[in-house]
Amino acid sequence: MNFRILTKRLPIFLKYVFYNLRGGFLVRPLIITLLLGTLGATLSILETLYPAISARAPKILFPVPYDPQVGQMILSAIATSMMTVVSIVFAILLMSLTLASMQYSPRILVAFSRDLVTQQTLGIFLGTFAYCLAALPGARSLPHPTAPVLTIVGAMCLATACVAWLLFFIQHISQAISVNQIVHNIANETELVINEIMPDPARRSSFPDPEPVAPQPNEASVLSRVSGYVRCVDSRQLVSLAKSYGVRVCVVRRPGHFVPEGVALLTVHRAEKLTPALSSALYDTFQIGPTRTLQQDIEFGILMIVDIALKAISPAVNDPSTAISCVDQLSRILIRFASREPPKSLTYDPPGVVRVSIPWLGFDRLVESAFEQIRVYSKTDVAVSLRMLRALNDIASTLPDPQSCRCLIAMGRRIVASGAQNLSEEEIVEMRARLASLENIAER
Repeated sequence: MNFRILTKRLPIFLKYVFYNLRGGFLVRPLIITLLLGTLGATLSILETLYPAISARAPKILFPVPYDPQVGQMILSAIATSMMTVVSIVFAILLMSLTLASMQYSPRILVAFSRDLVTQQTLGIFLGTFAYCLAALPGARSLPHPTAPVLTIVGAMCLATACVAWLLFFIQHISQAISVNQIVHNIANETELVINEIMPDPARRSSFPDPEPVAPQPNEASVLSRVSGYVRCVDSRQLVSLAKSYGVRVCVVRRPGHFVPEGVALLTVHRAEKLTPALSSALYDTFQIGPTRTLQQDIEFGILMIVDIALKAISPAVNDPSTAISCVDQLSRILIRFASREPPKSLTYDPPGVVRVSIPWLGFDRLVESAFEQIRVYSKTDVAVSLRMLRALNDIASTLPDPQSCRCLIAMGRRIVASGAQNLSEEEIVEMRARLASLENIAER
């Protein structure tokens, strides 16, 4: 990729980089490893150039400070033990992840790979190995005996810290694979996405937001060059391009959608203005990958929690308590979404001229994604049905716009109707009472 193409892709590229920095499994460990490796090399070089630095090392550890064989033995032992521990610990971690993905959902592997403690653990152990490896050339016998004793003391301190960190990691991973912690972490990550995409608090408005512009048959299409999921769309760059070329852009596949190769990603209103340069620039505002991510896809976080709930209430597992925990976290996500101003489906520049139309997910669709499948699979479970009705009440009580309660009431009525076909009359009474409470909230 030449510099011009890289410059054009810089905004979407930066979003990808920042997303990986926040949660990439390889980025943080690599940074920690490089920093500790550089530290080991720098200290050993400084001690070689300035031997007086070695005099600051504790005499009780190095009574003969210029014995290179002792330094080589210590650094080699620490480096070897670090790689052994890394191999054992992460073999156990992979086994735990495999069991967790089979028990809960394969999608939770994304949450595990973004776990900060796991990334730091890998970085610290590999960094200690790199530190010792970089410092090892400083302990040599020729042309004259040299031992970077202060650097070796640093390696011993890192080894001691690794032992303590290993105990902390074992305790952390035992908690991290619990289903409640997994669901809680997914909810936290989803709320971060909501905060990023929808930074402004919700406001009351008597005018509904306009619907996205539907693509017209005579519009020109920009086709996808690969098959995959839309992970991110640079809406600002889309607006800038549309204004510069005097066109209107209608996004067909929003973040979270799968787009096969050769299928339209977006359409351009004035087909005669769609030059190859503009087509390439518009395509570069999309980031497409083989899997869904939480960069701009709020629904993906909800679906991960729903997957765990569905497996929990399946006849093979029969764990309604886990499903109830999932419903609680789903209500938390929907409350956060409802408290924020939704992203605009239409962007104008200048005022009155539609430049970009993006069909962002609305509150109604998220409610469907969160509760519809759980409702279908929990028809015979009164505990889960009651908790869903309570969650709907909690969400309705926080909505700034009472009109938004319509989809909650419709969902509540479907929950009660499903239960009425499979539960006894005594069990339905409380469900109807919670539905009545939900309807009263909407009438206020």
